[in-house]
Amino acid sequence: MPSPLFTPFQLGSVTIPNRLGMSSLTRNRSSATVPNELMKQYYDQRACGGAGLIVSEGVLITRQGTEWPNAPGIWDKVQVREWKKITSSVQALGSKIYAQLWHLGRISHPEAPEQIAAGVPVYAPSAISARGGRFRFIEGCPGYVTPTEIQDPTILIAQFKQAAVNAKEAGFDGVELHGASGFLVHQFLDSTSNKRTDNWGGSVQNRARFALETLKALIEVYGCDVAIKLSPTGGYNDMGMPLKETIDTFSYLLREINRLSLSYVCLVRFNAIYHDPEYDGKKRAIRHDVLETYAPFLGNTPIFINSEVTPAEAEELVGSGRVAGVFLGIDWITHPDLGRRIQAEKALDNVPDYGSFYGTPGMDPAVGYIDYKVAVTD
Repeated sequence: MPSPLFTPFQLGSVTIPNRLGMSSLTRNRSSATVPNELMKQYYDQRACGGAGLIVSEGVLITRQGTEWPNAPGIWDKVQVREWKKITSSVQALGSKIYAQLWHLGRISHPEAPEQIAAGVPVYAPSAISARGGRFRFIEGCPGYVTPTEIQDPTILIAQFKQAAVNAKEAGFDGVELHGASGFLVHQFLDSTSNKRTDNWGGSVQNRARFALETLKALIEVYGCDVAIKLSPTGGYNDMGMPLKETIDTFSYLLREINRLSLSYVCLVRFNAIYHDPEYDGKKRAIRHDVLETYAPFLGNTPIFINSEVTPAEAEELVGSGRVAGVFLGIDWITHPDLGRRIQAEKALDNVPDYGSFYGTPGMDPAVGYIDYKVAVTD
């Protein structure tokens, strides 16, 4: 009997060859904001390695002062052309690929080169700074700043929609809205970062409006090939509400999302590191089981689970029907042939080089990116 992990699945309008997804992973190897040949090699390796669905690294929908230089964008024709080379190659190798559409909101810095080039402030739902942060490539390594409250959030929704138009031109099979990890969409959802008194803030319904209206705009472009990633337990980038408010907020959001017939919802599980006040003194993750808590609100919407999923657990979760698929992250960084290894029951024995995950100035960008050992080739 075949492993349930390695059975095909209808995901929106496309069929993925297996249920083993590659999570979005920030890697910082683009040429400024433009995808390049090295990135193509990286994605090709993982497609050859058995990823049924690849979600791209976060793709910036507009120029932003990220904590990480060399993050790719998708707002101009050059970027679209170079992404097309990657999507075409990945698809020819048998995988499907979604673009994760990303806006950082308040987790940007006005002195970062791309923010300066953008010529606009750091926008967020409210003028509330996230605690902490460290922009190592800016002189003095500054932390987060107080953002400018966006007066008309529909401007940002229009940017997401245009990014989807560009992603379609670039050949992506679908788009995943980054609604997790304390970035813009999450900032609208969370009452600690959204103190608005208009119809984009205050009540649960108002705080969920930005996510829902953005998803509807993406659906206008991609139809059923739209997904969202959510991290209800918070923690990262100074996110987290009290437990009851968290459950109330995400339960409402997911009930409404279920009406939209998305291709999937990715739920990020609780990660203990963001719950430890000794980690950096500012994390405030809210411990609860996201699958048990929120699956009942999603009806027939496929669920993918993410965060510290082991291959054995992935097998059980998919085999039991609790999830449609799983996303793995670090294991895909360190094992380009991860899918083939799991299917062949080979050890995951490559040692992570954490220092190279996000690129290091002056270091060969291929190191820790496309040089991990491959053990299974067919």
